[in-house]
Amino acid sequence: MSVARTISATPEAAQPLTGGKLLVAALFIGLGNFLVVLDTTIANVSVPTIAGALGVSSTQGTWVITSYAVAEAITVPLTGWLTRRFGAIRVFLFCYLAFAIISLLCGFATSLGQLIACRVLLGLVGGPIMPLSQMLLLRVFPKERATQATVLWAMTTLVGPVAGPILGGIICDSIGWEWIFFIKVPVAGAGGLALLMLLRGQPDPTGPAFIDKIGLALLVIWVGALQIMLDEGRNKDWFASHEIQVLAVVAVVGFVAFVIWELTEPNPIVDLRIFRHRGFTAAASTYSFGYGAFFASVVLLPLWLQSNMGYTATWAGYATGIMGMLAVASAPLVGKAVERGIDVRLIISLGVVLLGAIMVWRMLTFTPDITFMQMALPTFLTGTTMVMFFIPVTGLAMASVKPEEQANAAGISNFMRTLAGAFATSLVQTGWSNATRTNQTELAGVINNGQATLDAMTSQGIPADTARALLSSAVEGQSVMLATLNMFGVIAICLFVAAMIIWLAPKPKGPVDTSGAH
Repeated sequence: MSVARTISATPEAAQPLTGGKLLVAALFIGLGNFLVVLDTTIANVSVPTIAGALGVSSTQGTWVITSYAVAEAITVPLTGWLTRRFGAIRVFLFCYLAFAIISLLCGFATSLGQLIACRVLLGLVGGPIMPLSQMLLLRVFPKERATQATVLWAMTTLVGPVAGPILGGIICDSIGWEWIFFIKVPVAGAGGLALLMLLRGQPDPTGPAFIDKIGLALLVIWVGALQIMLDEGRNKDWFASHEIQVLAVVAVVGFVAFVIWELTEPNPIVDLRIFRHRGFTAAASTYSFGYGAFFASVVLLPLWLQSNMGYTATWAGYATGIMGMLAVASAPLVGKAVERGIDVRLIISLGVVLLGAIMVWRMLTFTPDITFMQMALPTFLTGTTMVMFFIPVTGLAMASVKPEEQANAAGISNFMRTLAGAFATSLVQTGWSNATRTNQTELAGVINNGQATLDAMTSQGIPADTARALLSSAVEGQSVMLATLNMFGVIAICLFVAAMIIWLAPKPKGPVDTSGAH
């Protein structure tokens, strides 16, 4: 059962809340979405700390990010079936309260395996919260105030990823990594219980529900195989490993089978027919491609700052989250520009191009001696470009399909975005590691007077072993620095490509309504 069939089935008899109850209910519903979106980035700056505490490498630690994102992406298409079978309010409240309980279990994890298992469960219950939070906001608000509901939802979606690195860094340095999970327990618990009281008596219809079991199984198989391949490939020498070869075959065959099945199934779990709309295809592709590149930079920057620049998790969080200041301030201005009828493709393309230009700026100016302000300035300016990209592109995607297809389009674009973030996390880690090794080999091969440098150091009283270690450390540091710049260059190219994809969409006939963006 597609998401469209459920979300569009809002009961006409449902009476909107009023007064203080409406305000409190709206805040707690929005808070649920905020917590889920926050969880996509709150662990980013804490990966080195978590990895060290659990005795694994930082590259293995990124499974904490990708496992959550993949599980979340897989459950989004299930939202329609769950809502029709059990009721939107019941599903939302169950996931809300389960989010609190599983966050508690994440904090108690004593091994990477336990933490990944809990993060998968967290993603499974977090996935339905995103589309259901917007649906419930529109349900409890009067129709004449629907725009306020969507603005509230959009702000929680926008602020969550920005607040994550800052909050995660402060908590990780001040209390301990476990508390990035513990802190959500009372918040989610209180929000869920409050809504349980506030929404009591509200209509919550259910009905016959069909689930595309084969489509779901194929979705889990190809997405899971592809993600494991991307995460483990760098540790197993890629296709030299029999395991990686098998995973690649399973991912390709599973994907082809999934596409064929979904196109022929009367009730697909993911309605791929919506890609017949050229505007939606271009907007969703730009959204996922651009978001993946952007999210790769959000993952890479704090890892580099902590692993090689000596930053604490707190300061790495500040360096990443500073973009939120301009993002919040720019959102109303971008919304007005879209409402005035400016070609939304131009706004999106310009935003993505400027985002790519910021990556080029980093590539040309970042050095091992860079100050915090020099490093933070391009990140600060990212806020405006991010809003120019995110808000209009989702509005264009919704405006490109029929009204009865909008909810399904939102589910698919959200699925693609979440999956792109998970894949980008693995790919940027792989590229970073490979570039570091390549640069280190090349630097070691071109060092002139290496022995003379060692002799000069030993003549100053430095032990030979220490001198070699210092020289090796310098080479390694420069290799990581160059690898980081290489990745910013690759990310910039991906963003420039995304800026061109959006022009495949036909020109909108009039202003695009961003209030319907998901």
